[in-house]
Amino acid sequence: MPEPATQTEYWNSDVGERWVTMQAELDRVFAPLTAALLDAASLRSGERMLDIGCGCGETALLAAERLGAGGAVTALDVSRPMLARARARPATGAPITWIEADAQIHAFAPGHDLALSRFGVMFFEESRAAFANIRQALRPGGRLVVLCWRALTENEWVSLPRDAVLGVVPAPEPPPPGGPGPFRFADGAALAELLAQAGFTGAAVAPVDRAIAIGDDIGAATRFAVTVGPVAGLLRELDDPALRERAVAAVRAAMPAEGPVRLGAACWLATAFNPG
Repeated sequence: MPEPATQTEYWNSDVGERWVTMQAELDRVFAPLTAALLDAASLRSGERMLDIGCGCGETALLAAERLGAGGAVTALDVSRPMLARARARPATGAPITWIEADAQIHAFAPGHDLALSRFGVMFFEESRAAFANIRQALRPGGRLVVLCWRALTENEWVSLPRDAVLGVVPAPEPPPPGGPGPFRFADGAALAELLAQAGFTGAAVAPVDRAIAIGDDIGAATRFAVTVGPVAGLLRELDDPALRERAVAAVRAAMPAEGPVRLGAACWLATAFNPG
């Protein structure tokens, strides 16, 4: 995982391109989690919504359908290739404005009814300042609804292939505590406290657990596991093709043998409100 100062560079590198290539597959895999997020958001016709870290656009597009033509969505991300994919996808319902920007410092227009994010808030350099900036974009009483990963060890869809790879290659240095990364908010109580420090009220954090299908068979599941996410990062560091081949074979061998590969995913669903 990159250092905080390189997040924009990181998501505009081949990593962003890889997520674009896998867009349809990622949306399918994460669909049960996306549905949980959107249901919790209780979107109402005509509302104005922010999508923080919108990626290739799935959450913004689905929200726009629920908000209807009288609503409005502003979706932003730092990744140019992912935004290009988002802009190219067909949209219905509320108009969507796509913005290449960093939510930590972007000068948002005020008055939004809610800010929503699916796996987009864990990569901030300064999380408290970022959440405070997002809060200022909300109307009084406006709500924040975010989905983020719990601990790596609780997320079988990552830990199973990662453990397999670490049987072949050395373990990486652990990320600095509190630094950007997919499991930045593994501690739900700390996340709730952070939201309070950013000026939100009524912060609540609830677990969301789903089995997600990472592939229709072992081959598809292995491809998914080694193409995106933490395991892909481990393999990207390997210069030895033979070692990489052994690592991929280890991932394949670790997958369940029959039918679609379903593994556990564990998230926090955090909600909070702008005072007023």
